[in-house]
Amino acid sequence: MTVLEDRIAMAKSDDEITLDELFEQIEKMPAPEGYKVEIVEGTVFMSPQRDPHWEVILDIVEQLRTKYPRKRVKSDVRIDYPGHLNGFASDVTLMAEDAAKRDSGLWRHQDVEFVAEVISKGTAANDYGAKKAAYATAEVPVYLIADPYQRRCHVYTHPKGEDYTTETRVAFGSDVDLTGTVVGLTLSTAEFPAD
Repeated sequence: MTVLEDRIAMAKSDDEITLDELFEQIEKMPAPEGYKVEIVEGTVFMSPQRDPHWEVILDIVEQLRTKYPRKRVKSDVRIDYPGHLNGFASDVTLMAEDAAKRDSGLWRHQDVEFVAEVISKGTAANDYGAKKAAYATAEVPVYLIADPYQRRCHVYTHPKGEDYTTETRVAFGSDVDLTGTVVGLTLSTAEFPAD
């Protein structure tokens, strides 16, 4: 199949294509090395992993690992969320202790306890918009956005419908207190780099 044929196949109406089919088509196309691919509301996004972005992700993962075993902490692993064609590869995901994969081999969104996204200029609207709505709809208890451009974190808790009822803003350099949440620890942002 040629690239043109692949694009035509991908252009089928959203009612005719599934997330699995869409990801299968994407895998056939050469994506630049170092890019993360996600599908948000049926639209494919490819974003580069830059050093400051990765440093924040790694910092969050390392802090989660002080409390949680490796098998519960994920990064850039596809999980399908409620809504129209939402297949996200979140920057950091914390799975429940008894998390189980579906028959397809994918993790279930019902087992996600915490998600962290680090903002990229090209995908910020997704993280603050469609992805936040999908996480809330999936009842992810804690959603953290680390925004190097604003030099602050946004912590969303208490999902209700397509939104969260509580938002807490924490400037980089301060601690993010998640002790009163399912996460049960405090994240330091002291080493989060600005972009």
